[in-house]
Amino acid sequence: MTYSVCAHAPDPTNVMELPKELPSRYDPSLYEKEIYSEWMESGDFTPPAEPTPGAETFTVMIPPPNVTGVLHMGHALDGTIQDIVVRHKRMQGYDTLWVPGTDHAGIATQAVVEKKIYAELGKTRDELGREAFLDEIWKWKDENGAIILEQFKALGCSCDWTRTHFTMDEGLTRAVRVAFVRLWEKDLVYRGARMVNWDCALQTAISDDEIENVPAKGKMWYIRYPLVGSEGFVTVATTRPETLLGDTGVAVHPDDERYQHLVGTTCRVPFVDREIPIVADDTVNPELGTGAVKITPGHDHNDYERGERHALPIINILEKDGTLNEEGGPFAGKSRELARKEIEAALEELGLLDRVEDIKNTQPISDRSKTVVEPLVSEQWFVKMEPLAQPAIAAVETGKLNFKPERWTKVYLDWLTNVRDWCISRQLWWGHRIPVWYDEDGVPCASVDDLELGSPHPQTGKPIVRQDDDVLDTWASSWLWPFATLGWPDDTADMRRFYPTQFLATARDIIYLWVARMVMAGYELLDHLPEAERNPFTTCYIHATVLDGKGKRMSKSAGNGIDPLEMVEQYGADAVRFCLISLTREGQDVKLSENRFEDGRRFTNKLWNAARFVCSNLEGERGAGTMAEARTFEDRWILSRLSAVIAETTTALNEYRFNDALTGLYRFTWNDFCDWYLELAKGRFTAGGDGADGVVVRGVLARVLTDLLKLLHPFIPFQTEVLWQVVHETLGEEPSSAILTSPWPHGVGIEVDAEAEARMDLLQELVRAVRNIRSVTMVGEKKPLVAMVNAPSESDRAILTELEAAARGIGFLESLEIAESSERPPSSAVGVAGGLEVFVTLGPEVDLDKLKVALDQRLAKTTKLMQGTEKKLGNASFVERADPEIVEGERARLVELGVELELLTRNLAGLSG
Repeated sequence: MTYSVCAHAPDPTNVMELPKELPSRYDPSLYEKEIYSEWMESGDFTPPAEPTPGAETFTVMIPPPNVTGVLHMGHALDGTIQDIVVRHKRMQGYDTLWVPGTDHAGIATQAVVEKKIYAELGKTRDELGREAFLDEIWKWKDENGAIILEQFKALGCSCDWTRTHFTMDEGLTRAVRVAFVRLWEKDLVYRGARMVNWDCALQTAISDDEIENVPAKGKMWYIRYPLVGSEGFVTVATTRPETLLGDTGVAVHPDDERYQHLVGTTCRVPFVDREIPIVADDTVNPELGTGAVKITPGHDHNDYERGERHALPIINILEKDGTLNEEGGPFAGKSRELARKEIEAALEELGLLDRVEDIKNTQPISDRSKTVVEPLVSEQWFVKMEPLAQPAIAAVETGKLNFKPERWTKVYLDWLTNVRDWCISRQLWWGHRIPVWYDEDGVPCASVDDLELGSPHPQTGKPIVRQDDDVLDTWASSWLWPFATLGWPDDTADMRRFYPTQFLATARDIIYLWVARMVMAGYELLDHLPEAERNPFTTCYIHATVLDGKGKRMSKSAGNGIDPLEMVEQYGADAVRFCLISLTREGQDVKLSENRFEDGRRFTNKLWNAARFVCSNLEGERGAGTMAEARTFEDRWILSRLSAVIAETTTALNEYRFNDALTGLYRFTWNDFCDWYLELAKGRFTAGGDGADGVVVRGVLARVLTDLLKLLHPFIPFQTEVLWQVVHETLGEEPSSAILTSPWPHGVGIEVDAEAEARMDLLQELVRAVRNIRSVTMVGEKKPLVAMVNAPSESDRAILTELEAAARGIGFLESLEIAESSERPPSSAVGVAGGLEVFVTLGPEVDLDKLKVALDQRLAKTTKLMQGTEKKLGNASFVERADPEIVEGERARLVELGVELELLTRNLAGLSG
């Protein structure tokens, strides 16, 4: 692969031509689409058909996004993290597979298409009919379902697109049916009446992840229930007065002395004249409301459990559309909202309304219909979860499954320890229809294959009359994703080669909705494998949540989202990836504002210009870039730093510490390579070359740049691929492969050189001290200065004497005097770094009086800032509650301010004639 790097759009008929000099700025729009097309054509995203001798496999499964979805910043971060892992492992020589795909997203997709059909045809799905409606959804899916995967490509994701799957593909549909039938045969799936979340607008049960708890202004109604057999009332508080029509009990805490005399008695429900018991229950909070709570087992999750404990009957007061049914008494047929208003007025009239208070609470809102979700008891299909939970718990406890950050292990285990049976049925048409058929007497049977109507029931012999109308919860297909995408339930080559997988990156929101269920499915359904091989992934990496710049969660409704594709178009995919990872510390959420993408663009431009310099100086004979050839301390130093950064980056990536890896590479690239080594190396080039030294420095430059491009490739794949090709063409070589498949840097021939690093540390201390003086005195960055350095150590003086020319060159010094201990010259500025004290004589062009005024003002400002920072850090509440990163930042700032304060004070004291 070779790319044109001309400063205009590439000509697809002539991409081989390279100009002699790279453009001064990197324009990602000229290369990214072309590079991705070349990658796709090369087939390098697909692992070799036959296992590579001696190579291990490494498998990653993309969390399948909804077919209705478009890329948001959470997707972008998740995709970037996975791509970093996959590219790194591919370069390390693994046979790497990253399986992409999409989820059919039952409720979301059905809702989208229902709206489309009504807008275009003026028909509801019921008017259209089930089969015709499903045909319309498939048409919509075929037209729109791949959009989000194309957006992942724009980000640079190197998935094996030849293995793209959809949760309603033929193969996955068969896997879903096989899984259901196996659970049925083991009596792990059943139909029964249980509490579910009900969407009254869509008229289906929905899962917890399809609910958003929205802060709202609400009311608390205090209602009097007349006591039976005695005068008086028991007053209960509720936020949903209409549900009193389904009350079957009142609960108080057993230790609440106010109500102990009422436990065991009864009271009467207004309007329906139902006599209900007053019971003692430990879960009641005596401090909340009146301390007495109404029990509505049919319409509240907590009350359902209380009702079970006290054997209370369940009364459902709602129709599927949310209107009150016949149990609503005088309010039957009315909507929930209207019934609430009329019940309040009627209670007031009967003298049973004690008071109404304004409160702030949360409302469960359906993510799809945007209506209030109602808990209600409904006939649904369920999976028994407790037997499935035990192996999934053991997987973590035995170390077969590890969470990063580790704290998410608790979320996983807490849910599994207290797991409830899983409602797997949905009252929808789009999805995997439950593979259960009924005979004329309603006797069910489950089957992997369709049973024809009229055919004999396998057990009863009576004719089959219908299939169950419900479909399975979307998660009931995606929990099979790690192995169904590899061909299960068949014994396929992919299943044998690529299962189990090694790495999963996902969001915290679906640890129990998806992660835990995949682990359960692996242990339960892959019983043909040894138990040690059933766990679907070794590491589950829970990535950060991307927040806006103010720390608020991004959402469409809040209007604070940032479109990653717009950022890719504006800054380039590499800059977006760089920004997301550089801001993402392990375990901490990301505060993201659009201007942060400039950091990524600045870095890619820095790297681009470094490569321009290197490529412009590579002509001629060059060495191999090894320690054995290094002639100068800076050569040994940069090779030492390269050796260290290879080891550090490799370790960090192997441990999935992405921010640590990128931070180290950033510092090496920007500081070590660009700001120090390249500056020192510039003086070693002449127009015609400079003999043996030129051979060495060219070898070092080529070695450092090529290894650096490889190290950076997982993070910024597009630009590194461009520069990889450019460097090799400059060297007159044909690269053996794209950087995508080039071997990871090995560090052979280089090693950490402590002596070279100590010498460079000393030089850097001296130059930084000079730069601090320039900053304090506002002398120009490149104005030649006369400097003197006090170095008490004899060895330091010897090293500085040897490096004097380098110090003068990189520090822009007219002269440099090196002494053990000299008096500070008059009218001089001072800088301190490590054990060195540096004096710079201020020339006649510096107005000392004006400088004193400026330094006084700066001293006052710095003192004030330092006092403010000390006060903040002295506040125990701030230190305990603030983001740890912010606290550490304030501590570092305090140290910096202290150094600046000392420097300003010393300089003011010495400004005299």
